[in-house]
Amino acid sequence: MSQIDLHIHSTASDGRYRPEEIVRRAAALGLTVIALADHDSVNGIAPALEAAKNFPGLKVLPCVEMSTDIDRGEVHILGYFIDYTSRELEAALARFRHSREGRAQGMIAKLAGLGIHVEWLRVQEIAGDGSVGRPHIARAMLEKGYITSIKEAFDKYIARDGPAYVEREKITPAEAVALITRTNGLPVMAHPFTVPDPEAMITELKAAGLVGIEAYYNGYTAEEINRLVSLAKRHNLIVTGGTDYHGLEDGSEIMMGGIDVPASSVERLSALAGQRKLKPANS
Repeated sequence: MSQIDLHIHSTASDGRYRPEEIVRRAAALGLTVIALADHDSVNGIAPALEAAKNFPGLKVLPCVEMSTDIDRGEVHILGYFIDYTSRELEAALARFRHSREGRAQGMIAKLAGLGIHVEWLRVQEIAGDGSVGRPHIARAMLEKGYITSIKEAFDKYIARDGPAYVEREKITPAEAVALITRTNGLPVMAHPFTVPDPEAMITELKAAGLVGIEAYYNGYTAEEINRLVSLAKRHNLIVTGGTDYHGLEDGSEIMMGGIDVPASSVERLSALAGQRKLKPANS
């Protein structure tokens, strides 16, 4: 098991566990560095940093994951060492979270047309204080027995090309990179194989300020990882990685720390953050 996981979600977005619980579980697993990277939300960072004070062997990096659109796919941008107190950032994220609610309601309506009836109130209850996301809809479907796993909900209904998918307000990948940079973060492209031509996108975003790509990721083969590492070297980018852990109750994902992420990922991110005099994580 790796001691580093730079891609974890909490109840601040569509994860199952509260930020404090994520920290406690990570420490119990022996992890030394994690990044809380909730979708369009930084609300879990402060409580995670506070909880980490009880675990001196664990460092929490503030992060956010922003979803952006392109013609033939999605590009997710991670922002490490983000200034989570930035008013500009919070205003943008609040707008994106509001659009998530409209999309979720649209998906519920489409599912009803397919004979799958889940209630908006129940989806809200599952989301709690977090940003509503597709996993919350999937969990409501699972509760009512329409599917046997969260993965099935995405594969059959709510993935990008699924019959119940609904678009929401998003920004372009370059705009996300620029926003993260303006708010003192380090932009990294998450799971790059969500686009048909990763190198073209990486080249475009490097020009916009991208500093890294996520190569060590759940489900990627050794060949795919090596391809991304080579791309990173060619473009002088930092290589990062993580599990994209949500704590899904159907057991369809690997545990935090289940992806082997090298220590050099954290070392290079931290060094660059230091050079740019970004806000440090807890120590």
